[in-house]
Amino acid sequence: MLKESNLRKLDDARKRVAELQERLADAGVIADSDAYQKFAREYAELNPVVEAHTRYEKVAAQVAEVRHMLASEKDKDLREMAQAELADLEREQTELAKEINDHFDPRSRERDRDVIMEIRAGTGGLEASLFAGDLYRMYTKYAASRKWKIDPISISESENKGFKEVIFSVSGKGVWQRLKWESGTHRVQRVPVTEASGRIHTSAATVAVLTEPEEVDIVIDPKDLKIDVYRSSGPGGQGVNTADSAVRITHLPTNTVVTCQDERSQLKNKIKGMRVLRARLMDARQQEIIQKEASTRKAQVGSGDRSEKIRTYNFPDNRVTDHRIGFTIHQLTNVLEGEMDELIEALLKAEDEAVNS
Repeated sequence: MLKESNLRKLDDARKRVAELQERLADAGVIADSDAYQKFAREYAELNPVVEAHTRYEKVAAQVAEVRHMLASEKDKDLREMAQAELADLEREQTELAKEINDHFDPRSRERDRDVIMEIRAGTGGLEASLFAGDLYRMYTKYAASRKWKIDPISISESENKGFKEVIFSVSGKGVWQRLKWESGTHRVQRVPVTEASGRIHTSAATVAVLTEPEEVDIVIDPKDLKIDVYRSSGPGGQGVNTADSAVRITHLPTNTVVTCQDERSQLKNKIKGMRVLRARLMDARQQEIIQKEASTRKAQVGSGDRSEKIRTYNFPDNRVTDHRIGFTIHQLTNVLEGEMDELIEALLKAEDEAVNS
């Protein structure tokens, strides 16, 4: 039921909750709003799992009591009542154990995190930018089907409704769990609209899926930032070019550059730009960990490398193939219309099998 390793973590969590209760009642901490908020957030994260464990222990004691009664009870009606009660208690015990184990499982804790997605046209010129547009619309439709919220952050359009680059956030339940698989290089094989001879071309677009960190996850010193403002250009509606509203943010220690010009407000562009910057810095940290662990990790679907070719969309065969798990589906049109669940469920299953092997 409860993992042995999590029992030790529960002891630590219980002690920390007691300590946090004392700190939150301290007048000095209350006066320091930053410290108070920090401790309050930690308490809000830890206390539910401690309460769940308290309930788990009570239910476990009740289960033992009912089982002991069943071992000696002869009355048929009483036995039936006890067995029904035992079934309910065991169900609750299982649910509580899952809740506790999930709390300490990094995969479960991350699954509902919001993400920032970046799609860029790769090799293939105009056709690649058109394919980047296809991918953006695919994710938009998939998000709508799951009632997730899409928020465009930065868009660089090309001709014929394509995109050189598009950056957007996705928020909702299960976003990270289901979209993390999309990072990598996506290839398309089809006859371009500009191809007169009917030859099939192969083009590519890259997708990056970045968890969107909280401000406390990635602390950025304002001294490490260089912020430039300039006049927006390109699509954006009336008035977009009338003020210096576009923002370019450079993180000097890593030379990470983010630009945002989609909003008419300089402040809004700065806020969106900082969201992307935090996500990229968090991703760089995670990618470093992935590289260090690559030789020892056993449970993985793909390498986690951003340059990895993960999927091919073949129009002549109406086929989508995910190369990481060797999964093929002959429903390309439906997939591009946002019907991605069959693909994603196959990846989820492959991950579970890898973890449990």
